[in-house]
Amino acid sequence: MGKLTLQYGGEIAMSKRNYLLLTAVVIASLVLSACGGGAASGGTIKVVSDLPMTGSSLGQTQTIVNAIEQAFAATENKVCNGKWTIEYEAKDDASAALQKWDPEVATANAKAYAADASIVAVIGTFNSGAAKLEIPILNPENVVMISPANTYPGLTKPGKGAEGEPDVYYPSGSRNYTRVVPADDLQGAVGAQWAKDLGASKVYILDDQELYGKGIADVFDKKANEIGLQVLGHEGIDGKAADYKALATKIKDLGPDLIYFGGITQNNAGQLVKDIRNVGYEGIFMGPDGIAETAFLDAAGDSAEGVYTTFGGVPPSELTGKAGEWRDSYKAKYGGDPDYNTISLYPKTMEKLM
Repeated sequence: MGKLTLQYGGEIAMSKRNYLLLTAVVIASLVLSACGGGAASGGTIKVVSDLPMTGSSLGQTQTIVNAIEQAFAATENKVCNGKWTIEYEAKDDASAALQKWDPEVATANAKAYAADASIVAVIGTFNSGAAKLEIPILNPENVVMISPANTYPGLTKPGKGAEGEPDVYYPSGSRNYTRVVPADDLQGAVGAQWAKDLGASKVYILDDQELYGKGIADVFDKKANEIGLQVLGHEGIDGKAADYKALATKIKDLGPDLIYFGGITQNNAGQLVKDIRNVGYEGIFMGPDGIAETAFLDAAGDSAEGVYTTFGGVPPSELTGKAGEWRDSYKAKYGGDPDYNTISLYPKTMEKLM
């Protein structure tokens, strides 16, 4: 099996994989809202998570579910000094057919949440494309959405995405959605700078044509041009293709020092890397946090050796103090360290829950 070289911390402050830290912030936000002075006395708060639990994303999304369940269990599902009871359910927005998030499932889920008056909040989504579909459905019903993973800038930032974004997602005129992870207008730019720091002068850019993947690749492209990198080409791939041999050969013949892929593992990133290596390309392959996962290593096999990825956060092994103690309790309960995550805010969150 190959290994990934990860760039983290400091300047790179975004991650789709900062699950536990971000889930902690999500829970704190929900609790603070429920404990507000205007809330009625007593009752049940129903919260659902909306994440791809089918397919290879499960390695990451199960971590989110684990963290949510562990946090609520620590207070016996009571918050605000016992004032409220939390009823939590993990929902799946993926399908067996696609083995990843499915637009039809995500849309159906959002409609169901909107129709259920007992649901006050959704922890999700995981994929920015799913958020694009769900936010406009839940917004008119005032269902709170807090994502620990979405990084597409246009969901919240004017002038950073398509025309009309983000207002097009909020038909009520008010915001019901927030994310607790910085957006890809930061990560994509940092990736380009890292490419230059690694000695690359010529790059070729690929993306999986999804909202997240194309968005971050476009940011990488823009920054690369700004800092003097020569962009030899930029194109989208078919995430369902049997192979990418012809594409890999074409790119190799152009002679880039680095190939950047904006996208997720579930859109055939493993096969893409295999074919690029199999045609004899010996340069750098880099991607964002969408491939910073064990599923990518499994899919790419030995071809993942030396792949560079960006993500924000601190490796579990470097956590100290309360965060380190929580990491140890997580490991004791679930049998392993959390996957590419930090949980430094978890103790503060538990104080809020208590």
